[in-house]
Amino acid sequence: MEQLPFIDEHTQRVDASPDAVWAALARAFRGMERAAWWARLLGCDPLDLTPGFAGRTGETVPGFRVVESEPGRRLALRGRHRFARYALTFLLDREGLRARTEAEFPGVSGKLYRAAVIGSGAHRVVTRRLLRRIARAAEAGLNPANVPVNSSASARQGVSLNMP
Repeated sequence: MEQLPFIDEHTQRVDASPDAVWAALARAFRGMERAAWWARLLGCDPLDLTPGFAGRTGETVPGFRVVESEPGRRLALRGRHRFARYALTFLLDREGLRARTEAEFPGVSGKLYRAAVIGSGAHRVVTRRLLRRIARAAEAGLNPANVPVNSSASARQGVSLNMP
């Protein structure tokens, strides 16, 4: 698989088992069907959500396809649209739940898109919010789409996923 340029990596502490985190991660992506309009606007490939998304290789969510899956440890997604080719990898380890982004933004329109999404800080905000929602959902056994992100408990970032 082609290596893309590194963009960033974020870590969120999670006080839950790897299985609980994996389940919350899958539920978070199942809730992304509402993002299909954005994926269509950008011309994403893929566009659709695999019904019952569980994080298995080949499954899709708007804008991403699962290219590697090791339940409880690693979920690697890739996608592309008019302005970028990108990879988003979730890693569960003793440090917590990490999200690593790699991407390239070809051409002038790609450079402008990068400035709008990466340079503005929007990508960082969205990624951290997603990690907080997944962590809180895993800790409480909830659907991440129903978890608020503005509580003091959700603001924890740092260390330790409960690993055997």
